[in-house]
Amino acid sequence: MSTENIKLTQYSHGSGCGCKIAPAVLDKILHTAFPKASFPSLLVGNESKDDAAVMDLGNGTCLINTTDFFMPIVDDAFTFGAIASVNAISDVYAMGGKPIMALAILGWPVEKLSAELAQQVLDGSRSICAKAGIPLAGGHSIDSPEPIFGLAVSGLVEKSNLKKNNTAKAGDLLYLTKPLGVGMISTAHKRGLALAADFEEAVKSMLQLNTMGEVFGKQNFIHAMTDITGFGLLGHLVEVCEGSGLSAEINYANVPLLKNISHYSSNMIYPDNTMRNWSSYQDKIDGIGSESFLTLSDPQTSGGLLVCVAPDTQHEFETLCQTYNLALKCFGKMTEVNAKTIKIIH
Repeated sequence: MSTENIKLTQYSHGSGCGCKIAPAVLDKILHTAFPKASFPSLLVGNESKDDAAVMDLGNGTCLINTTDFFMPIVDDAFTFGAIASVNAISDVYAMGGKPIMALAILGWPVEKLSAELAQQVLDGSRSICAKAGIPLAGGHSIDSPEPIFGLAVSGLVEKSNLKKNNTAKAGDLLYLTKPLGVGMISTAHKRGLALAADFEEAVKSMLQLNTMGEVFGKQNFIHAMTDITGFGLLGHLVEVCEGSGLSAEINYANVPLLKNISHYSSNMIYPDNTMRNWSSYQDKIDGIGSESFLTLSDPQTSGGLLVCVAPDTQHEFETLCQTYNLALKCFGKMTEVNAKTIKIIH
């Protein structure tokens, strides 16, 4: 079977983190009456809806474990494997940690797509693991109806540097390390409606490792952190708010967006999961607009880090980012609890 002119996105019903089950449905799936066992060394588990599980090793160091996989968001096999790997490794960085090893998760429709194409997916993953300085040490594969790829990733973090998504404080300033909109532009690409330059920019963003998470983990003035993926900015910020017992305000004009995103929003081009996301948390949001409804609910694949920064260290934080060639702008703040979890100011 020739690997040329194969469009992987045509072999899957979903794409990237847009495949994620919506928050409200996931809550039902995770609900259980099963007695809760006590594991004192488990510092982060299901309860906080965080990016990864974290176990205290008892020596000042913690083990981070996470897994993430999805269906193709791009047509090129190598790039698919690379993006899926960046996305999975990001969960370790979001905890302030350093990745140390990865295992591959591969589902492949062997009667439809060639083994050579799957090999390219794995090579894409190997390229990213090499950039992250970790081995792709093994994995597991199955014959599946649609192509699926991702990683199980392990990492380490000093206990004092561990960042969670439920430890924000009132007054914390909000920053995002990557622009929003990859879900909308990827959907436009799948439909043949994306401008080439816009899609290239989206892919470039998805291929960027969130290595700054390890740097942020060492900063005491960063109180909480998470990465923005399938639930969109609103969904993941709701988790930060509810976990921390706070609310938040977003200044929409300062939210980083991919170029030309208004072109896609005005033409109502968005992934199906945008609506599923919005229905899960619409009652918690005040001030949504016609464009912000689409961009802030847009499922991100390999999205950026949402960082909660002490307000009196704004200059210190922004200067730190600039030393790593990262120009960030505050787009909101955490507040005391209000009637609505998130207020959007236009």
